[in-house]
Amino acid sequence: MSQTTTTPGPLLAPPAGAQSTVTRTAPASTADREIKRRRVLEILDAKGQDSLLLTTHTALTWYLDGSRVHISLAGDPIAALLVDRDGDHLVTFNNEAGRMAAEELPAGVSLHTVPWHGNLHEAAAAVGRSSGPAGSAGTPAGTPLAEAAVATELRAARQQLLPAESARYAHLSGELAGIMTDVLSTARPDTTEFELVSALAGRVVAAGAEPLVLLCNGSSRSDFRHPLATHTPLGRRAMAVVCARRDGLVANITRWVRFDAGTPEELDAESRIAAVEADIFDATVPGARLDRIFGEIKAAYVRHGFGAEQWEQHHQGGPAGYAGRDPRVTAAATDTVVLNQPFTWNPSGPGVKIEDTVQLTESGVKVLTVDDRWPTTTVNGLRRPVTLQL
Repeated sequence: MSQTTTTPGPLLAPPAGAQSTVTRTAPASTADREIKRRRVLEILDAKGQDSLLLTTHTALTWYLDGSRVHISLAGDPIAALLVDRDGDHLVTFNNEAGRMAAEELPAGVSLHTVPWHGNLHEAAAAVGRSSGPAGSAGTPAGTPLAEAAVATELRAARQQLLPAESARYAHLSGELAGIMTDVLSTARPDTTEFELVSALAGRVVAAGAEPLVLLCNGSSRSDFRHPLATHTPLGRRAMAVVCARRDGLVANITRWVRFDAGTPEELDAESRIAAVEADIFDATVPGARLDRIFGEIKAAYVRHGFGAEQWEQHHQGGPAGYAGRDPRVTAAATDTVVLNQPFTWNPSGPGVKIEDTVQLTESGVKVLTVDDRWPTTTVNGLRRPVTLQL
């Protein structure tokens, strides 16, 4: 394993005579990053440790404040980061170092390299082995705390979005809502599911984001809650779902379109699922525990005529941000809701679902995935999307 600490200098300089092609700079906010580092140091203090090794997409993109640490969307991160009391040390493969330094590295983070065939985690752990006593839990001197050991604490540290990341999230969410309006407005009954999600994917990528989830069901496949697209035509109505990531943050949205007036049963179910969501929003308040909100979700399905078993047919969503759900709400989730925390709840029933990315503010739930061109109705004082009728 070779290891090189890089600073601005020859390793990262472009070849002589070459023109710079850098079109991206790390989005990180210095002010936000200082707060994030302080939060991690508080975790280390509580655990009696001197360093922490971050290895997952969620933790890395949060702590680096929006750096892209992936190549394959389905692959592991191409970087690992050691946070210790002396500073932040990012280790990446040698063939990734130039791009990371030019476009993704926040100020104040030291960059180290390992051969493309090396072990990122071992290299990152080795960065901090030169100093530091053994931890109180009996950890060998210099061995960093594993991310998994403080997963709950890290999740709490990223719950409350900071000003710069809140602005980035709102911008992404608004763009995603606009993309949905643009694409679904052009749909026709003979448009296939693949054609629709292809158009959505193209627009998402053009916006500088990564489409993590693309779902679509036409009227013949409306029973499926997670409908991967097929060559089936949309027919008389359809649902589209997109989860898109930019600068580490993941925005989630579901929209419906139909080509007739809808049946009375469909219109009734759409109204009732929006009422379920409104009850979830009412339960999403500072200090509420997720398991208690989960209880309210189950009760809301019964209250609005869907039956006690509907919550079992699909996950219900939960906190959002640097993961699609962080975490999915269950009876075992005991995290406490805080101000400025983002959420994506997604209650669903037979042939109906509602989903937007929102943020809990001092004035209540604020919907982020908003496009004023999309038709809405008022539900419990909040404008909520209805099916687009073409």
